[in-house]
Amino acid sequence: MKLPYYAVIFTSKETKNIEGYSEMSEEMKELAKQQEGFLGLESARNEIGITVSYWKSLEAIKNWKQNSDHLVAQKKGKENWYSWYNVKICKVEREYELGEL
Repeated sequence: MKLPYYAVIFTSKETKNIEGYSEMSEEMKELAKQQEGFLGLESARNEIGITVSYWKSLEAIKNWKQNSDHLVAQKKGKENWYSWYNVKICKVEREYELGEL
C-alpha cells in the first residue's frame, strides 16, 4: 500500500444474540471491497473482535460510513450484536514486516 494511508480499527464485544452476524459480516466485507479508496482488511475474533480496514483517504472512510447498506449493518450491530465497541481512525505513515503472511 502506498504511504500514507488510513486504518479504521473496530474493536468489539459481541452480545449472546449473534444470529445473522456472520452473514452480515461477510456481506459487509464484500461491499467494502467495492468501495472507492478501499485498500484491504484484517480481522480476528476471540474474547474481543478486532477488524482493521485500510483506506486511501479520510473521504473514502466517510463515504463508507455513510453507505446505505453499511448504515443498516451499523444499526443491527448497535441493536443486536454488540455489547460494546470502539472505533479508531489512524493515519499510517510508516510500516514494516517480517516474513510472509
